[in-house]
Amino acid sequence: MAPTANSHGRSHSLLLLQRLLNFRDAASPLTLLLDNLEQPARPIISELMTRAKLAKTKIIFLSFSTLRKPRDADVLIKATGKDSNTVARELLAQYPSFQPSALKDKTAQRAVVFIDSLNSLSSAATQSLAVFLSSIITPVVSIVGVYHTDVPVILPKSFNEYEPHPFTLLCHLATAVLTLSNLRQETERQKARNRSVVEPEWGLKEHREGILIGLAEKGKSEDQVGVVISMDLRRRSGRAVDEKFILMPGSAAAKSRLGKLCLLTDHPMFKKPEAEQGDGGDEQPESTFNLGLTEKQRKDREGIVLPYFDAQTDIGAGEGGRILYEMGREDDFDDEEDEI
Repeated sequence: MAPTANSHGRSHSLLLLQRLLNFRDAASPLTLLLDNLEQPARPIISELMTRAKLAKTKIIFLSFSTLRKPRDADVLIKATGKDSNTVARELLAQYPSFQPSALKDKTAQRAVVFIDSLNSLSSAATQSLAVFLSSIITPVVSIVGVYHTDVPVILPKSFNEYEPHPFTLLCHLATAVLTLSNLRQETERQKARNRSVVEPEWGLKEHREGILIGLAEKGKSEDQVGVVISMDLRRRSGRAVDEKFILMPGSAAAKSRLGKLCLLTDHPMFKKPEAEQGDGGDEQPESTFNLGLTEKQRKDREGIVLPYFDAQTDIGAGEGGRILYEMGREDDFDDEEDEI
């Protein structure tokens, strides 16, 4: 059976995400990871570093809140307390050299810069954020930045209220936006939607004082450790690709540390009913009785004379459409009504 357009589009979206995670052909010069306390970006960063290591891509980690160099990082640059120009010079000093004529060379050395907190960068360089990001992106270097959606950005007093917020600016500049959420929580929300009840919330969205309840409820089963990725990929053609995926992080003890990717709708909890997945063909609706007719039933139905069938014929003199009624034994004939 030939693949449908829907299945082809889903497979194409999965290939685009794999290409993005593998940093293939500079799929996204600036990738924005949106996380929160309920689902940190740590599993995604670990997955990206593992794939970059396998591709022999140089990994540069720009730290605002990380104290130790990650295991797979090649270079750690601490940016806390430094101005943006100094940080840019230190980054450019670690970039691999390249020639414009060798951009199509697949064997050319490439690099990726991980920024662990765009919130800190936005607070330190609010008005020069776009200039800083543009200066550190090159044809052979990609940027992956983490923005914590539940951490406020401290804006300077000189910030103009009519200027775009740093988060709005980052979403505009990014060529790929990956919004992360917890698989267990998304499963609970889907269960609530199936029952048509209010979806539960966790963490700060609970609007409770004190401890964050959601952080204390961690699932231990394999089906609950995944990360839901909502991808918004802006392609060079101007088209945007929106799709949701599930990433099951790989284990360090396994031979392959790469995680497993699948579409969200392929998960048993998020699968649509088979009736909604059909293409509206000649399939008959399921029922406990047969909705079809046998040949004898069809002939008997054609031989039935409908009530008042004679009234449908044109008998002339403008009398077409009159009702012909034959009285039964139970009818009470009234002479006065007949005269009217």
